[in-house]
Amino acid sequence: MLRLLGILVAVLCAIGAAVLTWPAFFRVERVYPVAQLISFRSVILVGFVVAVALFLLLALARPVRRFALAIAAIAVVAVVANVAILASRGTGTETLPEKTATSVRVMTWNTAGAATPPETIARIAVAMDADIVALPETTIETGEEVALVMRDLGHRMWAHHSENPSTEWDAGSTTLLISPELGEYAIIESSSNGTSNTSTVPSAVAMPTSGDGPIVVAAHAVAPRPSYMQHWRDDLQWLADQCAVENVILAGDFNATVDHMSDLGVGGGTLGRCHDAAAASGNGSVGTWTTKMPPLLSAPIDHVMATDDWTATGSIVLGSMDDSGSDHRPLIVQLEPAG
Repeated sequence: MLRLLGILVAVLCAIGAAVLTWPAFFRVERVYPVAQLISFRSVILVGFVVAVALFLLLALARPVRRFALAIAAIAVVAVVANVAILASRGTGTETLPEKTATSVRVMTWNTAGAATPPETIARIAVAMDADIVALPETTIETGEEVALVMRDLGHRMWAHHSENPSTEWDAGSTTLLISPELGEYAIIESSSNGTSNTSTVPSAVAMPTSGDGPIVVAAHAVAPRPSYMQHWRDDLQWLADQCAVENVILAGDFNATVDHMSDLGVGGGTLGRCHDAAAASGNGSVGTWTTKMPPLLSAPIDHVMATDDWTATGSIVLGSMDDSGSDHRPLIVQLEPAG
């Protein structure tokens, strides 16, 4: 009887490890509570490492040796698989390549509303020589202050925004700054009036009105709290739909890792036809939320994505800004026109 119980527990442990390691195979990557757990793949990895150590120690006791070794073997497989996945996405780069005449640098930073001073945002954006700055949870008033400080520092930007008045405080606003060098832009009406947008916290879709610049989307999906799961899933699908055409750059707080997007890509894309730039340039496993945890244990839920018109040549996650006030880290990506 005890042997059968041990086999049953081992099978259940194997299934649990597989679900947490390959959630897309079981199609549970956007199902509560798996969606919340897999946001922290590095923490899951640490848990498996601890499990290996504990069950190897238990294996010293002869009565439970076979059971303990079986569980340890399951955990070892999970450790190897998770290490391989994290390594394939990149565990961090510290510098961007030299900017060229055709480079476009994109910065996204959820500023947590008034928690981050406009001067701080502006100085980081200027230091990064950003051409596009997506600022979820940032009002247009704050965005205009950022643009003015950037102008005074010799880096002009135009400020655009979208808002959802029904959402409290600054989370109901998303601001987007775009360099005049990319041309003139306007937020599309369906985005600004909410007829086509993310459900609760707004995104901003900017179309070029002059020049041949890309469509730029400042993204903000609602967090996958238990009562918002369907809204969250709908938001990810809406964001994927924004990448259904050519020449799109999508940046912001997705409240989702690439694990949550497994079946939302089209034609090899991560989300719609867009590819995740951090994963393509060595930072896909570096967490942007929360700043209370080290980057390699945090959740990489902020992204810059682009269609095949662009190639990611570098990226960085700024862990040096963890004391700025926001609970998110800035992500900066350098893109080059493909071909």
